Amino acid sequence: MTVTSSPPGIPDPERLTAWISGNLDGAGPAELSGIQLIVGGRSNLTYRLSLANGSAGPADLVLRRPPLGHVLPTAHDMSREFRVLSGLWGTAVPVARPLAMCADTEVIGAPFYLMAYVPGQVMRTRQDTSALTEAQAASLSERLADMLAAIHGTDLAATGLTGLGKGAGYLRRQLDRWQRQMEQSRSRDVPGYDELVARLTAAIPPEGDVTLVHGDFRLDNVLVTVDPKPRIAAVVDWEMATLGDPLADLGLTLVYWAEAGEREQATPGIGTDGTTAPGFMSRNEFATAYSERTGRDVSRISYYIAFGYFKLAVVVEGIYARFLKKQTVGEGFGREGELVPALVARAHEVLDADDPA
Repeated sequence: MTVTSSPPGIPDPERLTAWISGNLDGAGPAELSGIQLIVGGRSNLTYRLSLANGSAGPADLVLRRPPLGHVLPTAHDMSREFRVLSGLWGTAVPVARPLAMCADTEVIGAPFYLMAYVPGQVMRTRQDTSALTEAQAASLSERLADMLAAIHGTDLAATGLTGLGKGAGYLRRQLDRWQRQMEQSRSRDVPGYDELVARLTAAIPPEGDVTLVHGDFRLDNVLVTVDPKPRIAAVVDWEMATLGDPLADLGLTLVYWAEAGEREQATPGIGTDGTTAPGFMSRNEFATAYSERTGRDVSRISYYIAFGYFKLAVVVEGIYARFLKKQTVGEGFGREGELVPALVARAHEVLDADDPA
């Protein structure tokens, strides 16, 4: 065994190696030459594992496990995420090939799964996208619209995902769920939060289509290759996937979609201003492109954007609560607390702008 350190979240690399040797086809006897935490995520932990023995199995693997410490009920279900990848593998929605699922918490202290490593670039900030030409940025916008439409066009029966969620009544269930999450996570009163919940509850749109929804679709949740035209090599981070209203996915995507010329990004402090580079679509253009691909009416998209801010505020509050308990891995978590009131305020601004009164 050549891994001498125990990365946070993987306390016993030798035990992990033994499990891989015994459970991953073609890997044994395995030897790990490195375990690298892939930084940038704020929830489930992701690691790149390097196999040093030159076996017939993959030379590089990716491991996903829940965050450290206590996690909220129904959150961070590794088997659910593994099921989604298994269903989507080989479809029009590119994902990393799922390899093995481990429910035994004795191996690394939590359930986890392994998938194949997919080469590709994560584009999150303006610095990441600055090397794109305007034509490439425009093309990448188109590919993102294609991909969101493809996710929502997934054949649920063919992929075995018909039972992934209840579907009907999605928005009301989501409002209830995220309120429960907030009550279990928050460490302080958040100005405007209760009023936001009341506004969203009173204005729930009529029931629409039920599709697979990613739950966190954005520029930095795809792996991109540019050769010379941008291509999406894989869609990642499926931990919030379920069946529900596809416009909720679009709304959250637009929460993260900053526009060129804005003094600050669409989502303050989240670090996703990559779409401000010349050539990227505006939010309205992206919503229109999605509508053209799917035929869906996006005239009430402001509600879904505000809903996206609400959901993100709850997620960030949970991350901040884990930071206060010293249960986060990586840097920058201390700033999460100040984002929550800003996200709630931004949701109110979106609803105010859409209010004809």
